[in-house]
Amino acid sequence: MEILIALIALVIGAGAGYLVARRLATATDESKLNDARLDASTARADASRAREEAAVAKSEVAQHLAEKADLRSAVAEAHSRVAEAQSQVSEARSATALAEAQVAKACAERDAAIQRAKEIAADRETLLNQFKVLSTESLEHQGKKADETAEARLRATEQIVSPLTESLKEMQRRITDMEKERAQMAAEMKEQITSMRLSGETLRKETLSLSNALRTPQVRGSWGEQSLRRMVEISGLTARVDFDEQVSGTSADGDRQRPDMRIRMAGNKVVFVDSKVPLAAVLDAYNTEDESVQAQHLARFARHVRKHVDDLSSKNYWALDAGSPEFVVLYLGSDEFYRLAQEHMPDLHDYAARKNVMLASPGILIPMLHIVAHGWTQASLAESAARVVKLGKELHERLATMGGHFDKMGRSLTGAVKAYNQGISSLERRVMVSARRFAELEVTKDELSELETLEVAPNTPAVPEMIEHQQRQLEWQQEATLLDEFAEADDVDVATPRAIRQRTGTMDG
Repeated sequence: MEILIALIALVIGAGAGYLVARRLATATDESKLNDARLDASTARADASRAREEAAVAKSEVAQHLAEKADLRSAVAEAHSRVAEAQSQVSEARSATALAEAQVAKACAERDAAIQRAKEIAADRETLLNQFKVLSTESLEHQGKKADETAEARLRATEQIVSPLTESLKEMQRRITDMEKERAQMAAEMKEQITSMRLSGETLRKETLSLSNALRTPQVRGSWGEQSLRRMVEISGLTARVDFDEQVSGTSADGDRQRPDMRIRMAGNKVVFVDSKVPLAAVLDAYNTEDESVQAQHLARFARHVRKHVDDLSSKNYWALDAGSPEFVVLYLGSDEFYRLAQEHMPDLHDYAARKNVMLASPGILIPMLHIVAHGWTQASLAESAARVVKLGKELHERLATMGGHFDKMGRSLTGAVKAYNQGISSLERRVMVSARRFAELEVTKDELSELETLEVAPNTPAVPEMIEHQQRQLEWQQEATLLDEFAEADDVDVATPRAIRQRTGTMDG
C-alpha cells in the first residue's frame, strides 16, 4: 500500500515537474521571442529614423543645390551616402529576418528542452538550477548584444549624417566667402566707377582747355609750326642743313617777310612752306550735333583756307630766293583738314594752283619731302661720282707718266746690255785671242775662259698704257735702225722714211 502511494506520489511529482518545466520553457521562449521582436522593432525604428534623417538631409541638400549650382558634387556625394544608409536599412531588415530565424530556432530549442525535461525529470532541482543559470546568462548576453547593436547602428547613423553635416558647413562657409567676395567686388566696382567718372571729368576739362587754347591764333600757329617741323624731320631732312625755319627776307617792294620754312633742294633750289591752321570753325563744327550747323561751320572753314591762299599768293615768297619756283606750299596740319576743305569747296585745289599756292597735308607733304631727300641723295652720289672720275683721270695720267719712266729705264737697260755684249765681242775678237797665245807658248799654265754675252732682257710692263707707249718707242727705234741700214744703200732715198715703212711693213697709217 505504501509502495503504491509512493508510486502515485512519484507520478504526481513527475507530472507536476513536467508542467512546471513546460511553463518555464514556454515563458523563456516567449521572452526570447519578445526580445527578438523588440530588437526588430528597434531596428525598424532606427531604420525609419535613418530614412527620415536621410530624407531631411536630401531635402536640405536639394534646397542648397537649387541655390548654388557649383555644389552639385557635394549633393551627389550626399545622395551616395543616402544610398549607403538605405543599404544599411536593408541590412537591418536582413538582421530582422535573422532574428525571426533565431526565434524559429528558439522554438525548436524549446521543443528539445521539453523533451529533455522529460528525460531529466528525476533530477528536477538540478535541471531547474542549471536552467536558471542558463536563462540569466542568456538574458545578459542578449542585453549586451542588443546594446552593442544599438550603439553600432547609432555610430553608423552618425557616420552617415556627419559627412552631410560637414558638407552643409562647407557649403555655408563657401556661401559666406562668396558673399564677402561679392561685397568686395561691389566696393571695387564702385571705386572704379568713381575713378572713371573723375577721369572723364578731368578729360572733359582738359579737352575744353585744349579746345579753348586752340582757338587762340598764337597757339594754333605754334601747333602748326611744330607739326610742320615734325613732318620734315620724319622725312629725313636735317635742320639748318636741309631746311631753315622763320627765314626773314625783303620783297621787291621793301616789305619784310618771314615764311615758316625754307626747304633746300639739290641744285641750289629752294621751296617755301607756310603753315596755316584755321581751326576755330572746325572746333565749332565738332561742338554741335546739328548737321546743318556743322555744314555751315565747315563751309566757313573752307572759306578761311581760301583766304589764306589769297594771303600767301599776295606775299610772293618765291621772290625771296632766285632758286625758288614760282609757288609756295600751304601746309594744313591734318589730312582731315585737307579733306574737309576739299569736300566743302571742291575747286579749292585748282583755285590755289592758279594763285601759285600748293595745298599740302601730311599725306602729301611727306612724299614730296621724300623726293627732296632722294634728290639730295642723288646729288651726293653724282658729286661722289664726279670726284671718282677726277681721281681716276689723275691716276690714269700718273700711271701713263710712270709707264714712260719705266719704258725709258728698260730701254736704258737694253742699251747697256747691248753695249756690254758689243764690248765682250770686241774683247774676244781682238784681245782674248792674243792673250790665249801665252798659254800656247807655255808662258803661263792658266787657261783664259771664254767670255759670254748677256741674254737677259728687262720685262715689259703688263699695263696696256705702258705697253702701248713702249711699242711706240720700239717702232721709233726700228725706224731709226732701218734708216741707218738703208742709208748705206744707193737705191734708197734717206729722206723718204714713208717708203721705208712701206717696205718693212711698219706703216701705221
